[in-house]
Amino acid sequence: MGYQSEAALERDVMNQLEAIGYERALIHTEDQLKENFRNLLNERHTKLKAEPLSDKEFSRLMTQINNKSVFDSAKILRDKFVLRRDDETEIYLELFDQKNFSNNIFQVTNQVSVNDEFSGRYDVTILLNGLPVVQVELKRRDVSIHEAFDQVGRYQDHNLRGLFRYVQMFIVSNYNDTRYFANSDKTFLRGLMFYWTDEENNLIFNLDEFMQSFLITGHLAKMISKYMIINESERKLMVMRPYQIYATEALIERALTTDGNGYVWHTTGSGKTLTSFKASQLLSYEPEISKVIFLVDRKDLDAQTQEEFNKFEHESVDETNSTKQLISQLEDKSRPMIITTIQKMSNAISKHQHVMEQYRKDKVIFVIDECHRSQFGDMHMKIKKHFERAQYFGFTGTPRFEENRSQDGRSTADIFDKCLHSYLVKDAIRDGNVLGFSIEYINTFKDRIREQSGEYVAGINTDEVWLADERIEKVARHIHGIHNNKTHNRAYVALMATQSIEMAMKYYRMFKAINAEPGVRPLKVATIFTYQPNQDRKDGDVKVHAKNELQSVIEDYNEIYGQNFSLDTYNAYFQDVSSRMKGNKAKEKIDILIVVDMFLTGFDSRMLNTLYVDKHLKHHNLIQAYSRTNRVDKGKKVFGNIVVYRNLKKETDEALRIFSDTENTDVVLSKSYEEYRKRFAGYLEKLQQISSTPASAKRLEDEEDIKEFILTFRGLARTLARLKTFEAFEFTEETVGMDEQEYKDYEGIYKGVYYEHIKREREGQKVSILDEIDFDIEVVRNDRVNVNYIRRLIENIELKDKKQQAEEKRQIKLLLEQTDDQQLRNKAELIREFLDKVVPHLEKNDKVREIYLNFEEERKLEEINRFSEEMNYPKSKLQKLISEYEFSGHLYNDDIEAGISAPFLERIEKLDKVRSFIESLSDKYGFVE
Repeated sequence: MGYQSEAALERDVMNQLEAIGYERALIHTEDQLKENFRNLLNERHTKLKAEPLSDKEFSRLMTQINNKSVFDSAKILRDKFVLRRDDETEIYLELFDQKNFSNNIFQVTNQVSVNDEFSGRYDVTILLNGLPVVQVELKRRDVSIHEAFDQVGRYQDHNLRGLFRYVQMFIVSNYNDTRYFANSDKTFLRGLMFYWTDEENNLIFNLDEFMQSFLITGHLAKMISKYMIINESERKLMVMRPYQIYATEALIERALTTDGNGYVWHTTGSGKTLTSFKASQLLSYEPEISKVIFLVDRKDLDAQTQEEFNKFEHESVDETNSTKQLISQLEDKSRPMIITTIQKMSNAISKHQHVMEQYRKDKVIFVIDECHRSQFGDMHMKIKKHFERAQYFGFTGTPRFEENRSQDGRSTADIFDKCLHSYLVKDAIRDGNVLGFSIEYINTFKDRIREQSGEYVAGINTDEVWLADERIEKVARHIHGIHNNKTHNRAYVALMATQSIEMAMKYYRMFKAINAEPGVRPLKVATIFTYQPNQDRKDGDVKVHAKNELQSVIEDYNEIYGQNFSLDTYNAYFQDVSSRMKGNKAKEKIDILIVVDMFLTGFDSRMLNTLYVDKHLKHHNLIQAYSRTNRVDKGKKVFGNIVVYRNLKKETDEALRIFSDTENTDVVLSKSYEEYRKRFAGYLEKLQQISSTPASAKRLEDEEDIKEFILTFRGLARTLARLKTFEAFEFTEETVGMDEQEYKDYEGIYKGVYYEHIKREREGQKVSILDEIDFDIEVVRNDRVNVNYIRRLIENIELKDKKQQAEEKRQIKLLLEQTDDQQLRNKAELIREFLDKVVPHLEKNDKVREIYLNFEEERKLEEINRFSEEMNYPKSKLQKLISEYEFSGHLYNDDIEAGISAPFLERIEKLDKVRSFIESLSDKYGFVE
């Protein structure tokens, strides 16, 4: 036999588990399993050592705990229960000591048979205090791991009964591919099979490495006790992914061993809700922590989010609109964890300071969801004044760095100190936790003007262009034409991001008009936005107020979906829109939801696969918006479709670069308090030189003086925003040279002067260029970064201008680092070598494509020669095997063995190495799709 058999692999697994601390148990039948469980139960409980369970008592016990559902068995495993003894006394029994792992007994056995009509026999079973908690299903190396998964599915259907309902996890492996997943009463899903990784998110495939990390007894006990979730609402068992576990552990260690803060950077769609909740929950169990307060933004706390939290802990979310319940929870020190909104917490701190006083000296943990947003930054100082020992831990998919710093100039690290763990979009795409993006850039007009007078350069009325009726109609008709294709004939839904309420309504009315045309299959289009009570209007503006626009939209919505919403029931309208966009089966879907800002962050829907973009986006706003489309779904969804009707190529590339790089996670942008105080004093001195009082600013006439006043006050205001982020700041004349009232007076004058002299002037001078523009729809490019895409970049690389060449090489290398395409990952080192060693020596008329292909072939032959020499394997035979494999995809052990002359064990080892070499070589140099 020329390969390791399944039986041999099973023996190796048993030996390794025994070597890392498992006791080998001779258990091969269900009766032996029960007897072993009974013996260990007596051994582990002091009272039972002196007086072991009688047959009747054990029978009553088995009636209580045996053959329950997987969900109920999981709850029993983690709980204590009462057993009435024969003499009517009661004894408390514990199946699993979750606090002191060393008090548990870990065993391993194999080939346990189940006597039923299907005669199931399990490969390797791991027992915790006599109960089977992990099943390991093994296959030969040449058998797909999915066969092992299917085998477990058959066990679930036919054999997993009795005490085997206590199995918490399954591990499936063919040695070279190893994954784990939670047990369930429901059908197993392949998408919930997870790879284990190290802390740096490097995948662990090999079964030996997996066992040395995952199956160490203490780690397995920790996985079962801490990192599995009993989902009450869906009555199912869940297991966390590795990056969620590493982030939770890093956060807990930081909280318990330091007074520092921290943040977790996990890309959107990777399950931050579960990670942040589990971290909060585990911290709340720590006796030294008085309270854990989990903060979310009010606009994210929709019905689904509330349901998500309540899955993990029943009635954990305060769903009321008032602060009363939050105050009650804060007053109750016996309640260790609170989930509430940032807005409610801010209100409570402002109006109920007496309640906060009891926590002044206590250790209180704040966990903040979507911590890149400004809302928490605004509230940060309020909290610090009332919680002297507070620690802050944030979760975000898009941190603030220098390029996308917040309005007050701070990075995420300025508030939260340190990035504790990162899991980026490239990691999530690789692992299949989110999808990649397919991005189309659409040009919507042809500008006939090439050179024009100065008034054209600075004064184009860009809103007039973007909002032109002709352009809106062409874009809407383009969307109508491609929508069925993008959404798989409307199986999925789409968002449309627009720059303003005015644009959103123009598109809404245009779609309505197209829907009314004869022969058109109507799209169900809705829109939603917020409106201001005192909406700003420019002189002469007679546009319909946003409130009235929204009322008309809601009336249309009621007619389409048979509802009865109004502005007074806006929240219910929002929830209904949200539910339809999430594909609630009981409700008819919305095809396209037009938005301005809403739904572009924090909204998760597997049924959303397309985003149409007609607004400027950059940095975290761009990534957040794009990421609405990339949630994994088991249907036809293979990537998130992004259709962009603006030139956002540069912004997209920049955002993907920023959020695929972990080098600057701890960069602090904020300067010291004293530096900002000096800067403020400088601006104030200059301001008072220009205008000694607020009133005198109104009398400025010289244009240069007015300009200086505006620029100086703007600098003063921006510095003030940074000063307010420091706890030491007080708005007094003694501290900063002016009091708050004087500042407000200057601010009012500034706004008036700015409007009169700058804003109105700009609006008045804008030049219409509609007559100079041909509106048209043209696909500019569709970016999917793969091997062919990179090859095209290399073929067109600059050969004459070395400075430009260096920049193009840098961009290509950056794309290699960020790619989620496996073929491109395989060739990455090869391409880097070509860029560094060959490209610098090329001349202008060289045929780059031909030179690159020759380079690949040379490197391939070098690897074949080297392997042939090292393994003493005939080169001609090796080349023939490679050719056959690249042509047919087949590789037979007998053919490989024909080139091996060695003792049996050495022959097996060589065979594996030859097979592995051929497969990896073909992946690296083979056919490119």
